[in-house]
Amino acid sequence: MEVYQDPLLREDRQLLLFTHLSQLLNLITGFGGFIVPLVIWLTQKDKVEHMDQQGKDILNFQLTMIIFSLISIPLMFIIIGFITLAIVVLLTIIIPIINAIKVNNGEPTHYPFSIKFFN
Repeated sequence: MEVYQDPLLREDRQLLLFTHLSQLLNLITGFGGFIVPLVIWLTQKDKVEHMDQQGKDILNFQLTMIIFSLISIPLMFIIIGFITLAIVVLLTIIIPIINAIKVNNGEPTHYPFSIKFFN
């Protein structure tokens, strides 16, 4: 069975790699890890192969982590929020790096725990 590939789309692993790693801007700016992937996705989703789906996955993951962070803040009054926030921080660092390595190797990516805001 032959897989249909749109001839107008180009393969650009470096841009996909950068898009996944741009999420780490949250550590520096607090919000750039959502804005930069959003801009890249909006401008490149019709030009780069796999950008549409991976961009949606990245944005779903970022929105989910923002929601989990906001839920963790009031939970800090009963101590569990510190643990949940630490888990969120670790996930927002580790998962994008793993997926950047995967996309660079041509492997499929996966963002666990993501709520599907974009399909």
